[in-house]
Parts: sequence; C-alpha cells; structure tokens
Amino acid sequence: MTTLSLRNISKKFGDTEVINDFNADIDAGEFLVLLGASGSGKSTLLRIIAGLTEATSGDVVFDNLRVNRQSPRERDIAFVFQSYALYPHLNVKENIGFPLVLDKFKAWHHIPGINMLARRIFAKSRDVVEKVDSVATMLGLDDYAKRKPGGLSGGQRQRVALARALVRDPSMFLLDEPLSNLDAKLRTELRTEIVRLHELTGKTFVYVTHDQVEAMTMATQVAILHNGVVQQHATPQEIFEHPANTYVARFIGSPPMNLMKATVTDGMLRVGKVQFAAPAWLADGKVTFGLRPEHMTISSDGVGPGLPGKVRRIEDLGADTLIGVLPDPDLDLDAWDLNQDELIWVRQDHQTRLMMGDSCLVSLNPDFASYFDKETGHNLAMVKELV
Repeated sequence: MTTLSLRNISKKFGDTEVINDFNADIDAGEFLVLLGASGSGKSTLLRIIAGLTEATSGDVVFDNLRVNRQSPRERDIAFVFQSYALYPHLNVKENIGFPLVLDKFKAWHHIPGINMLARRIFAKSRDVVEKVDSVATMLGLDDYAKRKPGGLSGGQRQRVALARALVRDPSMFLLDEPLSNLDAKLRTELRTEIVRLHELTGKTFVYVTHDQVEAMTMATQVAILHNGVVQQHATPQEIFEHPANTYVARFIGSPPMNLMKATVTDGMLRVGKVQFAAPAWLADGKVTFGLRPEHMTISSDGVGPGLPGKVRRIEDLGADTLIGVLPDPDLDLDAWDLNQDELIWVRQDHQTRLMMGDSCLVSLNPDFASYFDKETGHNLAMVKELV
C-alpha cells in the first residue's frame, strides 16, 4: 500500500490557473474522492498524480519519495479512464491481459519479425492466463471473455477497464469519472463493485467525480474543489454535518442546505420572526444561518414559532417528500442572494397533505444549525477552533 502526499501543487495553462496551492496527505489504503463541478481542476490534479500532466509547481510524493520526474509506469499506478480506453480489436481477456503481455514484451519489441510471435506466446503463458482468469471471474466477465468491446454494454466495458487496472496489482488506483457514461442502475451496481475492489485490495484509490452521491457513498475522504482551490478535505459525514463554508453547504445535499440571513443580539439569534438562544461562542452581529431540509418541519395550522410562507413545489419521492416553500417577503431572509433559489426546502419522511398554494409555517431545529460569516462565508464554528 502507498501513501500519497500532494505539496503545494499548482497548475497553470497559459495565464489561467486551474489548481492553486493544493495540499493533502492521504494514508495508505484510503479511498479519496476529488469532488467538484466541471472546470474545478479535479481531473487535472488526477493526471498530475499519474504523471500524465506536469505540475507548474509543487511536489507529488509516494511513500516519502518525490516522484515528479517519474513516468506513469515508474509510479506503478493504474489509471481507469472515463472513456474506458479499450482496444477495439482485442477481446475481453486480451484487453485485460494486455498490460501483463506488454511488461513481458518490452525486451522484444525492437526485433523485427519476432514481436508479433512474442506477444502471442506471452499472452498464453501460464502466469498471464491465471491472473487474467482470476480477475475476469472476480468481476463477472467470464461469459463475455471472447467478445470484443463493440459487443459489450457500457457497464461491461467499464468492468473490463477495471479488470485491466486490477490485473497488474498496482500500488495505487486512479479513476477519472469512470461511471459518468452509465445509466443510474449501472452506476449503482458499479459503485458497489468499486468499493468491493477497494476492500479486497486494500490499495489507495483516488477517484474523480462531479457526482456527490458517488463521493458520499464510496469515499473514506473527500476533497471538494472549486476554481482549483480546496474548499474542504474531510470525511463524507464531516462535510455533510459541518461544511467549511457556504459553497460546500450549497454543493453537498439534494436539496442542499438552506441559507438565511440572521442577526445575533445579546445572546439571542433571530431568523425572520423566529428567535432562540444563540451558541455561547457566537458574537453579536449579522450571520448566515444554515439548516438542512431534514432539520425543518412544516405545518398548515400556523401554530407556534416559525417562518410563514406558501407552498410552491411538492416533489413526492415515495419514501419521503420534498416541499419548496416561498417565505413571506417581509421576513427579509435574503434567500435568493444566498441560495440562488427563492424557495426554502423541507424534507419530510412521509407524504404531505399540503397542496400547491397552501399557506404554511416552517419550524426550525437550531440544534443542527450551522453559522457562517456573512462576508467570507466561512463556518464560524471552525474559525473559532482555529483561533
């Protein structure tokens, strides 16, 4: 197993900086997910780790060894591409075994007339056949062994790509959005497959995606990037429960965290018409109050403290229901400026009797609230810990 350290990694393409001073330490056997929107720099960072792209500055370190000048082969990594990158003229087992044959063949490739014969002999050698058969069985590819990529589904092709990476027994696996071309059902199946492979191999995995579901369900560590800058690097649960800033709060969750303008005065926090005791460490002044949809409740009777509004969206998901509420404009919550959405979203674990256009009252549970600096967007609880 290999540890990975990324030290002050920056990358520019001309005058455009796509990665800015990235730092991370990944323990051996971790499953790190690089998560971000398109253009955030995550795929470029993965290619820098692999040696396919050179960093403008900074160091890539494997097991305390600086590898900046090593080729991808010398780094002993396996790279799984979004586009599968299978050889169309080779069948499944030939594609899987190709890296092993290439390792054996490299001493013969320069001899005219013998290179083709040598490749065929190496492909049938006992150790190659045994490794290929073992990996093909592990990934359920035996029934498709003689098919070429053109005769496979997207999920089958991705399994072949995973098998080809696995057969070499590399020190680290790098995966660049490997599930993005698959339908929802296949993505779920392959997520489970990749997590199982991680557990079986115990190797370090670095996985790039823009899909937060993949990140939250697969990773042991998540690094969220935005415009080439790390916003937060932590466990999935830590990121969900304690987002480092308002960008992370709005990026993670579906729907994401609701953000609202709030004011702290003499130890009391006011959100719209709702008032409750503020945390003792929270200073007087204006803050941004954040609460996830599952920590709000909604009623039609208008009894008790809450935020009045009208139901504008109802999304019945079967097991639970999402309700979008347009808050009373007199509350002055700055919902649109903070959320790029005029609605406050509530999640309830059953169907609702509310109808579109109904008046309602949204109640808040401050026990699960996050508080952000009004100007910088930083999580004030984390800033307090650093002081």
